[in-house]
Amino acid sequence: MDKFIQVVHAGVAVAGTFLSHLLGGWDMGLQFLVYLMIADYTTGIVSAIKNKNLNSDVMYWGGIRKAATLVVIMIAVMLDNLMGNTEPIFRTMAIWYYISREGLSTTENLGKIGVPLPEFIKSTLEQLTTAKQNKNQGEDK
Repeated sequence: MDKFIQVVHAGVAVAGTFLSHLLGGWDMGLQFLVYLMIADYTTGIVSAIKNKNLNSDVMYWGGIRKAATLVVIMIAVMLDNLMGNTEPIFRTMAIWYYISREGLSTTENLGKIGVPLPEFIKSTLEQLTTAKQNKNQGEDK
């Protein structure tokens, strides 16, 4: 059994190292993004439980979107390498874009849970929700 645990640890280490390489390193930007992804997923589940609309299909596709985000970052890393960039320009832009989306979604979930938010954040979220609803209604026609 002890040998099995060592093999599992070695496998996790190899997989983590390879994934870190594909994502361009485990720097603070990527760490922040991953932590926000976890926070968004968690607060989304808590919000769905509180509002009694928990849906496994929505959770599944939310997880798929998180994985797809990491794939986009991998592609940005490859694009930086292809362009011969000495600095990770495309990777950094992708990470900051997804940090903003995850942060916004997490904040929205916190509001749905009942966490008090400053008024300017609430009004901005309401404007974004209205704009999204108007866009969706335009697509339905």
